[in-house]
Amino acid sequence: MTAAFCSPAGTTVSYAEAWQQVSAKNDTLAAARANVEQAKYKRDAAKDLYFPEVGISATYLYLDDQITLSPEDILESTPAGDQLAPIIAGLATSYGLSVTELNSGLTSTIAERENLTSSIRAQWPIYTGGRIDAAQDIALGKLGEANHELEKKLEEQFDYLARSYFGVVLAKRVLDTKVYVETGLKKHRDNAILLEKKGQIARVERLQADASHVRATVDRHKAERELEIARLALTRLLKSSRPVIPSDALFINDTMPPLATFLDKTLAYYPGLGVLESKKEQATGLIAVEKGKYLPTVAVFGNYILYEKDDLATKLVPDWIVGVGLSIPLFDRSGRSGNLAAAKSMVKQIDALQLQAQSDLSVLVEKSYHQTKQAIEEYKGLESSLILAEETVELRVKAFNQGLSTSLDVVDAELFRADIKTQRAVAAYKYVVTLAKLYAISGQLDSFLLYQNRTEVR
Repeated sequence: MTAAFCSPAGTTVSYAEAWQQVSAKNDTLAAARANVEQAKYKRDAAKDLYFPEVGISATYLYLDDQITLSPEDILESTPAGDQLAPIIAGLATSYGLSVTELNSGLTSTIAERENLTSSIRAQWPIYTGGRIDAAQDIALGKLGEANHELEKKLEEQFDYLARSYFGVVLAKRVLDTKVYVETGLKKHRDNAILLEKKGQIARVERLQADASHVRATVDRHKAERELEIARLALTRLLKSSRPVIPSDALFINDTMPPLATFLDKTLAYYPGLGVLESKKEQATGLIAVEKGKYLPTVAVFGNYILYEKDDLATKLVPDWIVGVGLSIPLFDRSGRSGNLAAAKSMVKQIDALQLQAQSDLSVLVEKSYHQTKQAIEEYKGLESSLILAEETVELRVKAFNQGLSTSLDVVDAELFRADIKTQRAVAAYKYVVTLAKLYAISGQLDSFLLYQNRTEVR
């Protein structure tokens, strides 16, 4: 008896349900969403550049000796110090002191050896030559790039799922065909055995029927393994704990939307073009940053002392200060002129890449569209061949039973019918996956699901 293929107990899933699972569980999409989240945080961080910078600082100093100031030190630091020295000596004598004793008595301690100070300071740039605004634009461009990358990954996974999901459906169709052929050749072999016993056919005819049945069994086993591999890949893609069994069939539509619809939507919404546009926004922001390096920076600043040691030095320092600072770059070593030229060149590069991408996309859409139309024509064109194959098998079997045809004729007819069925299934598979690609690159994922539900032929 022909061994029947028993599919393992699993979960029956439609393509729409499979897409929901991929959208929710796929690691590639999870990484892309994390990238979007990271870009959002960086955009929020860039907004902080508008705010003032406020901080508290504390300083502890330990000097090699305390700082003192005597009359002698003052005299030595003045141009008329030598002329005033006799006056100081006379003053010391009038009090009955030496000059050294007078200096010692009038020496002031400016700062002790140990000093601790604490202050709060603030700085607020109010004009940076447009660099802060440019940083905002760059951060926003990176967020846009991350969003477009996520959309691109979604479309790639949609296309990959279509090939995997309907690949399982195709493998099952091929297996069904192999089982059908095996069943037909088994019946043919059984008839050949009976006819040989009756002496109506030669032994070689029976051997031919037997060998053909064995070969069909081998082909059926091969198809079973291919189905298992395809189903395993789909199960892993959906991260399912049980084998996934597709519930949707291959399908063919009699009509398709016009080519212009796919072209217009693809060129307007394809995420790859959005990625390039976001990169262009970032490059434009870099140009603004480099131009801003030639412009002055204006900032408001302030400082307030929270704690200081009580000595003469601290009394000479005000408790708080505020002011406005202006910085004009005259020459720096950051290579701003070269960086500016590089940023401008990047914009030119992206412009060229956008034009090339639009051209490549147009070719891809037209190629996929014509492949889809060709698959429809191939599927429908094989219908007459299938009718012929069915009638040929019937006639060859009858002729063989009457001794008017050979076993090889029957086998050839069975294989021809199986080949036509397989070709039609492959044509339907090509149609589905190329149609899915068209809807994916044009950003119409939901439209594919709706189009699938209104198919004319399954």
